[in-house]
Amino acid sequence: MITIKTDAEIALMRESGRLTKEVLDLIGSKIRVGMTTKDLDKIAYEYITSCGAYPSFLGYSGYPASICASVDDMVVHGIPSEEQVIKDGQIVSIDVGVEYNGWQGDAARTFMVGNVSEEKKKLVNVTKECFFKAIENLKDGTPLGDIGYAVQTHAEANGFSVVRALVGHGIGTEMHEDPNVPNYGKKGTGIRLKKGMVIAIEPMINAGVYQVDFMADGWGVRTRDRKPSAHYENTVAITENGVEILTL
Repeated sequence: MITIKTDAEIALMRESGRLTKEVLDLIGSKIRVGMTTKDLDKIAYEYITSCGAYPSFLGYSGYPASICASVDDMVVHGIPSEEQVIKDGQIVSIDVGVEYNGWQGDAARTFMVGNVSEEKKKLVNVTKECFFKAIENLKDGTPLGDIGYAVQTHAEANGFSVVRALVGHGIGTEMHEDPNVPNYGKKGTGIRLKKGMVIAIEPMINAGVYQVDFMADGWGVRTRDRKPSAHYENTVAITENGVEILTL
């Protein structure tokens, strides 16, 4: 069931969204060659809890960390590890959720570490562009399929592919609510967005094929051809005249 948020509820989501953004900004300022993904998880946990909030991912369906840290060909849901040392030239996607006063924020960024290849730079930049293409014309009454159409069109025009096995989602008091928000699809199809809906739009774009493999740990998702993948996500509220990005 899709829940419509009141103006007061969206105001509360602005706070959880602000904290989510601050965590990602902090990680972006700290990430370096030689750090472990577990180091980044610790940074996130300490900041979130110091703000009187809770890391939404920690314990979610048994997930053991505060962030997802996905390196190079890991699309999403990489579990932070003391053994995974970040190397020069890698891209690291950080996905984080914050619960504050009962409301959720969810966002992701892909960070380029050290001397990154031109292909990876293009992939990261195009993935971010896909998000902004998706929200260009969003407003009350827009068909949901327009989001996926915009993401897919821009990604494929740049020689990349769109993950189909994973999608964005509604968000509110729960991290994952209706509706699903695919990053592919046909313009003019799907339900009509309504003022007060809040959704997480999260392009997951691969340098090679769109197919993925699910890892034995029950969480990690890697590109089938082991080429790099990037992820960019924000929590977005639908307004009368467009959208408000709550995590930017």
